[in-house]
Order: sequence, then structure tokens, then C-alpha cells
Amino acid sequence: MKITIIGAGNMGGAIARGLLATGAAPSEITCTARRHETLSGYEKLGFGVTTDNRQAVVEADMVIFAVKPWLMEEVVKGVAPHMNSRQIVVSVAAGITFDQLSQWLGGAYQMFRVIPNTAVEYGSGVTFISSCNADPCVRKMVLEMFAAMGYALEVQENMMAAGTALASCGIAYAMKYIQAASQGGESLGFDPEQARKIVEYTVKGAAELLLATGKEPQVEIDKVTTPGGMTQKGLQAMEQAGFSDAVRDGLDACLK
Repeated sequence: MKITIIGAGNMGGAIARGLLATGAAPSEITCTARRHETLSGYEKLGFGVTTDNRQAVVEADMVIFAVKPWLMEEVVKGVAPHMNSRQIVVSVAAGITFDQLSQWLGGAYQMFRVIPNTAVEYGSGVTFISSCNADPCVRKMVLEMFAAMGYALEVQENMMAAGTALASCGIAYAMKYIQAASQGGESLGFDPEQARKIVEYTVKGAAELLLATGKEPQVEIDKVTTPGGMTQKGLQAMEQAGFSDAVRDGLDACLK
């Protein structure tokens, strides 16, 4: 299957490299960008590259639009005359609805809204997928394509914003904890690199533990928390400072 990624920036590039890591042939993937300089790294990896979006979509089986939301109308309308209804359309732009896509494309397409996070590049992403006018076999194919890059699930279109908050924005929130804990590690006496590695592997271990056991976080928290112990004192101090409320408030703020 020939895939064209319109907009090989942070997210488009992560998808391209994630596909490569799953075994996709780079020669079957074309990446576009406004500047040749942006595309040089992709060309070295064997991807097709071009600054001409119209040329890039002509022979594609799937067109992934990974440009900023405020550029989507211009970009989609610019390539629509060169596309055909047999092509699969995937939008990675947050907030752009199927109604808008359909209007800009000017025809009936099998359409997908996809919200991944940047960890798809390393096979550890979370991707939300919603579809419109798509055949079941195509829905299965798109789901499997992104599931190969981590965890993927289908949701209704009205859940895409919530998914963006929880996973796409959420990866930054998780990194914010890592940043804060690393700084705390420095104040405890570790050098910056040691502190960051300790926290990174601690977070990685916590996630893998929960994924492997399927247990609720509180079950594992209870295992390492004793009355009056260090863990309990730390958790109490974090909660008194508003830790859980701050996380929930941050997620709510995304949707306002």
C-alpha cells in the first residue's frame, strides 16, 4: 500500500518512522513538507520526498494529513482535485471534523480521524481512531496499522477531544512529572543525568508493571506503602499539594 504523509513535521515524522519500524517499506511512503531541508533526513531513510503535495497524492492509496489544524482547509482543498474516492483519507489534525473534511474534499471518501501521540515512533504510542464511510475491512486495516505502533482503539468522533487530552497532550503531562521528579532527585544529591535516568526507568517500570499484571494502580501502590513509611509520607505531601486535583484540572482545561 502506498502511503503519502502530507506534513512530515513532529507528528507526521513520528508516524513515518513508526511505520518504518513496523516493517513498512520506505519506498512505499512519501513524505511532504514545505522546505527541502525538512525532508533531507527522510530521504536518507529511503522515503519518497517532495515539496509538491499535489504530486504526492496522485498515486497514493492512503493520504495522511498531518498539518496544523489552521492549515488543513488550505492544504486539503489544494490537493482535492488530484485525489479520487478510492483513496483512504486520514486526518491527524485535532479538532477537524468529518463534516469539514468531506466539504473540503468535495466528495465521498473513506475517512479516518486519528489522534496518536509521538511515542508511535518507538512502538509505544496511544492512538485514537474514528471512522466515517469506511468499510469494515479498511477499518480493521487502519486499526492494525496503528496498533503495530503501540495501543490503538476505535472511538466515536465525539470522544476524539477527550482522547487528545488524555494521551496526545497526556504524554507531555507525564514528561512534566518526570521533569519535576528529576529536579527533585537533584536536590536529593544525584547528579542531573543520574536523577533523570532513575525517574525515567521508574516510570517505565511502573507502566510495564501495570500492563503486565492488569491490576489497578492502587493495588500496586498499597504493596509499597506502609503506615508511617516513606512512601506514605510522600504520597500524603503530594496530595496535600493538590497532585491528583492538578492532574484532573489539567485534563479538564484541555477541553475548555
